[in-house]
Amino acid sequence: MIYTNIDMIDYLFDLRGFAILKQAVDPAHLAELNAAFDEFPDLPFKGWHGNVQRLDNNGYAGCELQNIVEAGEPFERLIDHPVWTPRLLRYCGEQNTYVEGLFIDECFASIRRTGGFFPIHSGGQDGIVRNQYRVVNGQFRCGQVNILLALTDIGPGDGGTVVVPCSHKANFAYPGLSQDFKSELPEAAMEVHLKAGDALMFVDALMHGATSRTNPGERRVVIYRYGPSWGSTRHGFQYSDELLQRLTPERRSILQPIPPRRPGMAMGVLH
Repeated sequence: MIYTNIDMIDYLFDLRGFAILKQAVDPAHLAELNAAFDEFPDLPFKGWHGNVQRLDNNGYAGCELQNIVEAGEPFERLIDHPVWTPRLLRYCGEQNTYVEGLFIDECFASIRRTGGFFPIHSGGQDGIVRNQYRVVNGQFRCGQVNILLALTDIGPGDGGTVVVPCSHKANFAYPGLSQDFKSELPEAAMEVHLKAGDALMFVDALMHGATSRTNPGERRVVIYRYGPSWGSTRHGFQYSDELLQRLTPERRSILQPIPPRRPGMAMGVLH
């Protein structure tokens, strides 16, 4: 199948490497997600709450809660959310092949307070298969596409995500880029502002990071990274049996697209 019915979101995703899905999550669902954060215990670095672990990426990023899908049903609803799942199936789900399907490579929440930022990184120049951007014979073949869902408004001073548009197609590294920038945007970069409920969808090959938060309060986002069904989790997290058993078949197939094979188990026909 060659995609001929391309809409503006597809066009911008191909052209810039990202697109904004306005009001992707409704206010009621958004309130449930924020309420879950309000009730979540304050964990030390590497501390656990159930099957969720605080695993901050670096000392500047803020609090990052990995495997956040285990934090309750509101997070489970994001697995196959109808606003982005059909697009992700086309972009990185190896559609129309024998390995068709999605897999969540990583899912975490980020809570950033005053002073936190994230170094800019990635870019198409390295050609890494895990985060590559490709269109082959009119079909998307991306290695990883991210959904960054804003749970709070993110405007000037809030530590918004920074992207370098079109860098997913770059052949060379960004000249003289400082990895520890905080508030001064590199030339050609832009800060993305979102309203609570908006989702930033971007291919992981796109150069991205986040400016320093200078405002009081919290920047809350949830990030789900999707890839093809044959992927594996970035940090080795295993989903609990309790979660897998209560999920719908559609959601379970994304978290566990290839069920474990054990003696005596009935398995499907091999392709």
